[in-house]
Amino acid sequence: MEAKTNTKPSSLRWAILRQALLRKTRESPDNQSPSAIKRISRKTHQGFNFIPGQVVEDHVNEESNFRDVCICYTLPVDGSPKILVKQRVNKGVDLSDFEVSDRYNVDNTGLVCQWPSEDVLAYFCLSHADMFRSKRVIELGSGYGLAGLVIAATTEALEVVISDGNPVVVDYIQHSIDANSTAFGNTKVKTVTLHWDEEVTYNISNTFDVIVASDCTFFKEFHNALACTVKLLLKNVGRSEAIFFSPKRGDSLDKFLEKIEENGLHFSITENYDSEVWKRHQGFVAGDDTWPSYEKHHCYPLMVRITL
Repeated sequence: MEAKTNTKPSSLRWAILRQALLRKTRESPDNQSPSAIKRISRKTHQGFNFIPGQVVEDHVNEESNFRDVCICYTLPVDGSPKILVKQRVNKGVDLSDFEVSDRYNVDNTGLVCQWPSEDVLAYFCLSHADMFRSKRVIELGSGYGLAGLVIAATTEALEVVISDGNPVVVDYIQHSIDANSTAFGNTKVKTVTLHWDEEVTYNISNTFDVIVASDCTFFKEFHNALACTVKLLLKNVGRSEAIFFSPKRGDSLDKFLEKIEENGLHFSITENYDSEVWKRHQGFVAGDDTWPSYEKHHCYPLMVRITL
């Protein structure tokens, strides 16, 4: 999540911190080895898993005490390149992350894991490449930026900007951009630290044909800033749109859409936007045991299209 907040450390932050500290107390130094990283990172992940990933063991980062790994994501389309993403071991946050969080007044959700909605967004973009061809695209609240990297590597977009509000996350994104540079062809790719409640100073106002984002509407205190950012970034000449993938999560999505309307924007919601995503969703609803805690309104991302 990218908007700054005046709320000092939120309950979510401390819940994540508690998990991180509990995990550290249960792990001995021997568990901080490449083989342990392999076991942890390859555990069954509760998600849609459209884009499978495996640890590249030659890239395990010893300098970070094996906290960081390189995941090779295999795209389910013949002829597509593999995508290398530097990221943390699942739930691998530590105290230094919370120091950064307090210093910049942002949260750490982008460091926790690759979120299921990001996987769905990346798969959708891969399956609908024509939507991005020759377009300027920005991903908001990208976390590790899998969707943005997929767009850059597979759609022949003119430019892709992958943004997040946490500078630690942005460093990870830059590393991944460098690692995949040969896959981007003529597409210009860069990352920026972008806070939703600050005036945009990157010369990118009203320049984007497409904005994409996943699971960025949970925190209600950020809704207005996010809606304003969408309005500011969308190109105001010709056709442009923002594509959000977000679960309902109580009334959080509805409240965000109220802010969208208050800012003079228009939206539409699609529940069944891709046959494969819908099929997998129906399987989880029916009791597929690979995601036993699946709950439709909390886990299934709706597609929201926003226009000026």
